[in-house]
Amino acid sequence: MTDGAHGEGRDGVTVAIPVRDGGEPLQRTLAALAGQTVAHELLVCDSGSRDGSPALARARGARVLEIAPRDFSHGGTRNLLMREAAGAHVALLTQDAEPVERDWLERMLAGFALAADVGLVYGPYRPRRDAAVAVRLELERWFASLAPEGEPTIERLAPAERELPAVALVGRRGFFTDANACVARAAWERAPFREVAYAEDRVLALDMLRAGYAKAFLPAAAVWHSHDYSTLQQLRRSFDEWRGWRESADPRSLARGLRGELGAARRDPLLAGLPPRQRLATLAAVSRHHIARLAGAALGSRADRLPPRARRALSLERRAGFAALDLDAATPYPDQEPAE
Repeated sequence: MTDGAHGEGRDGVTVAIPVRDGGEPLQRTLAALAGQTVAHELLVCDSGSRDGSPALARARGARVLEIAPRDFSHGGTRNLLMREAAGAHVALLTQDAEPVERDWLERMLAGFALAADVGLVYGPYRPRRDAAVAVRLELERWFASLAPEGEPTIERLAPAERELPAVALVGRRGFFTDANACVARAAWERAPFREVAYAEDRVLALDMLRAGYAKAFLPAAAVWHSHDYSTLQQLRRSFDEWRGWRESADPRSLARGLRGELGAARRDPLLAGLPPRQRLATLAAVSRHHIARLAGAALGSRADRLPPRARRALSLERRAGFAALDLDAATPYPDQEPAE
């Protein structure tokens, strides 16, 4: 039920997706959107696909923006999608995030009714059926921790907390993902994405919380979304996610996190039922996954100390540059107040 019209004014909802060589995952995502119970504008920004992704999106009723690969950035491209979107609310997906249920978008929009100050909502990833055990355990444990009772949760900052340093908000309280999310246009106009290469979603959440908005986590608004990286790819992905965060990845907290993940894996019913040899092999794979992820975080948060050649070698996207995220700098917000 896709409405591709752009001239209806700032009402309704838009689903916006940045794309490059989306392939079969994009086909599945577009098919899932075509069956949604809520009519929506479908908007795609393609940054140099060579696999026919723009034509595929247009065939599904999308309006497609096309930019050069050099003009893509995670924050800047999502701001472009937000500016071009017709909707008063803009749902954000990645090309390989496939809504699980036909009422995914309906559930997303219901999140804004939880409280008048909700500016952004997001849902969990479900591991794909062929996901590695380490990936499945990590995703299921993390997203379950965000809503222990299985009900929507809301995070907001009291006025006195809005001056807290960013390091105090890294983790569950500041977590947000724009691979499965929806943003209120009014909130984005006050606190847009920063023009950053990495971690644009976490930065947006911090800026919106500091601007007085709340974020809601909706455990029932899930997408199929997981990656089975090799050990080296996992390290490089984690490096890219953490580069620019400076000292946020403390080695002692990373070590505690590793012990917690391994302890949870040992207690998982799936592993408990395996033969001893298979159980040990699975635990070894879980260990490699988390060691690579945590090592990438430690290196990425210290990327400013590394030479460009090392940054390029450690980056999954092969980027040698470095731009620190100054998350504690004053952010100029317009003078309006969020809804009470």
